[in-house]
Amino acid sequence: MKAALLPLLAASLAAATPTLTVTRDVRYTESTHPRHVLDIHAPAGAKDLPVVFWIHGGGWQAGDKGDVKLKPQAFAERGCVFVSTNYRLLPAATMGDIMRDVAAAFAWTHANIARHGGDPRRILVGGHSAGAQLAALLCADEKYLRAHGLTFAPIKGCIPVDGDTYDVPAIIEVAEVRARAHGFPLPTNGHRQKFGNDPVLHRDFSAVTHIAKDRGIPPFLILHVAGHPDTTAQAQRLGAVLKAAGVSARVFGARNTDHNKLNDHLGETGDPATTALWEFVATVIK
Repeated sequence: MKAALLPLLAASLAAATPTLTVTRDVRYTESTHPRHVLDIHAPAGAKDLPVVFWIHGGGWQAGDKGDVKLKPQAFAERGCVFVSTNYRLLPAATMGDIMRDVAAAFAWTHANIARHGGDPRRILVGGHSAGAQLAALLCADEKYLRAHGLTFAPIKGCIPVDGDTYDVPAIIEVAEVRARAHGFPLPTNGHRQKFGNDPVLHRDFSAVTHIAKDRGIPPFLILHVAGHPDTTAQAQRLGAVLKAAGVSARVFGARNTDHNKLNDHLGETGDPATTALWEFVATVIK
C-alpha cells in the first residue's frame, strides 16, 4: 500500500513546485557595462503575478545577482515572479552611481515585467546587507524613481535584510568611537569613505532622512540578526522612524543565525524569518 502511494506523493510535490523559466543577463540600460544586467525567474505560464525585485549584498564592492539561494523557487511557490539585479560597484562607481543603477533596473522591471508574467502594479523591493540599504533608500527617497517618471505607487512592500546603514552618520559614529575607545586606528575603507566622506552625502544616502508622513512610503518588514548590535540598532532605528511617520513597519530579529545564514535560509520551511516574510507578503500583496 505504501509503495502504491509514492507515485501519488511525488506527483503532488511536483504540482506544488512550479517550473521556473529563467531569463538571465537581461540588459536594463542602453549601456554596455557588464554589471547593467538582471535575471528574471518566472513560474511557467505566469500572468499578472506579483513581482519581487531583489538587490544583492557585498559591501557595495562585491556580490552578484546569482546569489539568491532558495528565494526564486520559494517566491514562485507563492505565486511571484522574482527579479535579481546587478549594479556597478565601488570603487569604480560612486554610491550615487549605484543608487541610479538600482533605480534604472527597477524602472526597466516596471516597464517590461508584464512580458514575463509579472504585474508592474504589485512589486516588492528587497535586499540583503548593502542591498538592504539600497532597497530601503529606493523605498524612502522618491527622487530616484521620479528620475524615471515613477512614484512609490507600484511598490507594495520593502524587505531590507540585516542592513547596517539605514542611518549612515550613526554607523560611522559607532565605528569610529569604538575604534578610538579601544585604541585602534580609524577605518580607512569604512562607511565614511564608501558613502563619500561628506556629511551631506551621508545623510542623503540614509533612508531615515527621507521618511515622513503622507509620502506614500510602502510598508516595511525589517529583518535582522537579533544578536548583532549594529544591525539590530539600525533595524530598530529605521522601524521607529517609519512608525513615527505612520508607515506600517515590523522589525523582526532572527535568533540562532548570522548575517549570511539569515539571507541564505530565506524561503526554507520552518525558518522563523521566512515565516515572518510570508506573513508580510500575504498582508501587502492582495
